Amino acid sequence: MSTITTKDGTEIFYKDWGAGQPIVFHHGWPLSADDWDAQMLFFLDHGYRVIAHDRRGHGRSSQTWTGNEMDTYAADVAELAAHLDLKNAVHIGHSTGGGEVAHYVARHGKERVAKAVLIGAVPPIMLKSDKNPGGLPMEVFDSFRAGMSNRAQFYRDIPEGPFYGFNRPGAKVSQGVIDNWWRQGMMGGTKAHYDCIKAFSETDFTEDLKAIEQPTLVMHGDDDQIVPIADSALLAVKLLKHGTLKVYPGFPHGMATTHADVINADLLAFIKA
Repeated sequence: MSTITTKDGTEIFYKDWGAGQPIVFHHGWPLSADDWDAQMLFFLDHGYRVIAHDRRGHGRSSQTWTGNEMDTYAADVAELAAHLDLKNAVHIGHSTGGGEVAHYVARHGKERVAKAVLIGAVPPIMLKSDKNPGGLPMEVFDSFRAGMSNRAQFYRDIPEGPFYGFNRPGAKVSQGVIDNWWRQGMMGGTKAHYDCIKAFSETDFTEDLKAIEQPTLVMHGDDDQIVPIADSALLAVKLLKHGTLKVYPGFPHGMATTHADVINADLLAFIKA
């Protein structure tokens, strides 16, 4: 397996295929680089170099009990980008990975990043507060933490229900997609996954979004039940200097899997533009 060892001794697993302009994929919670299979193959076939890593505590990376927060996640990406000497890269992040992209590009990516994409992403901030009245209440995230007491079942409930919109009337349910979500989740560490709930829900990415200079595409389904669009994409695009919003009617949170053909085509058009 390909890994790097970070400054604090954490092993980060990554895939690095192909040649050409690099595209770096950042996965959501509690998944792994494997969640990008449909995109990795598509862009490899279109002549790009495709890279995806397992965030610390996730997938095949070290099951860390420390550093499971956005500052360290972004620093890990910076170490990976330096190790691979990435230049003119496009960084694409889904959900929690979208927060990681915003944090990395704003803080570390000035010299190495050409464009960014946020798909169903958590910025600006998910948690409800006086400053963010449209956010989700703490009870929602406490229920995620409670679910970690039996995560084997919890990691069935999420993909069977809201993540892919399989709980909607008439939805075409894929047992393989559900099983793959469960497989990826159970590969990671419980402590890291527990800590990451705070990272994706309470990190305020407002200043990151304001600081990003690169063209940024914000993609979001308007039936996203995990990261509701009104308090995420619709606010995030207003904070970006060069942001473009694309809304997908009826698409769920996991639309890069359920509607890969549509998402991949739009990503390719943005990257080539």
